[in-house]
Amino acid sequence: MEPHVVPMIAENNGKTAKPPLTVLLCSPRGFCAGVVRAIDSVEQALKRYGAPVYVRHEIVHNRYVVESLKAKGAVFVEELDEIPETNAPVIFSAHGVPKSIPEEAKRRNFFALDTLGQLPDAAIKLVQTAEEAEAFQPRDESQLAYVTQTTLSLDDTAEIVTVLKRRFPAIVGPHKEDICYATTNRQEAVKRVAPRVDALVVVGAPNSSNSRRLQEVAEREGCPYSVLVQRAADIDWSRFQNVKTLGVTAGASAPEVLVEEILDAFAERYTLKVETVSGADESGMFFPLPRHLRERATA
Repeated sequence: MEPHVVPMIAENNGKTAKPPLTVLLCSPRGFCAGVVRAIDSVEQALKRYGAPVYVRHEIVHNRYVVESLKAKGAVFVEELDEIPETNAPVIFSAHGVPKSIPEEAKRRNFFALDTLGQLPDAAIKLVQTAEEAEAFQPRDESQLAYVTQTTLSLDDTAEIVTVLKRRFPAIVGPHKEDICYATTNRQEAVKRVAPRVDALVVVGAPNSSNSRRLQEVAEREGCPYSVLVQRAADIDWSRFQNVKTLGVTAGASAPEVLVEEILDAFAERYTLKVETVSGADESGMFFPLPRHLRERATA
């Protein structure tokens, strides 16, 4: 039994009616092409090799997705020594792995599907704020470059980069924007919606960086109340009693079925009027599967 009951309003016939609620549904939202690729990689590996297919760490930061893949035969492990067999198919998380992991996989004859890109030890200094950028002292200012985490806040990143460029004019940046297109598009959609709503719900996992950034962007852009939830059961209904206009979006690893679940939960308590606020068109975005799986999938 729910602890909070949304007040009802009286109709002319004496019956009660659900209060009205306008929902501004952000677009784009939810899965990006990279997440689709990651999930498809696990599913195609299961079709090709059969269960179990081992996955080191969460393939994407979403409990619903992970549990769905578990039900199909994926086995998620924290470290490779948890895998009891050799010659097993192993997929590394899209979030990247240290050099020791592929080396261990090769030693145990695992068939590994990996991400690319490694750097020598001590080659990177993590700078998380403008204050840290001000304090940073490089070993050699003439040999300095920067990259950004793909899921950072666009505004926070711009502030940090501005400090670095001011302090180190010769610093080299990436050849193209390296914040993920999906992160950019979803944050821009939230910026358009946040000033127009009384509250905004971000569907996503608490360990999803891009989902947390969406919540922060909403608050920064003037939304009075922004909350990150994984499922409808996580909603504190007492916070929505006086809400007339609601924004809804989803992080890049949150499936649309969970957005629908959230909307259904609000529809049980309110009479919804749903409007889609559209931004960038991502319909043409596509990342191919790893070569070994792509050959089988198209055969």
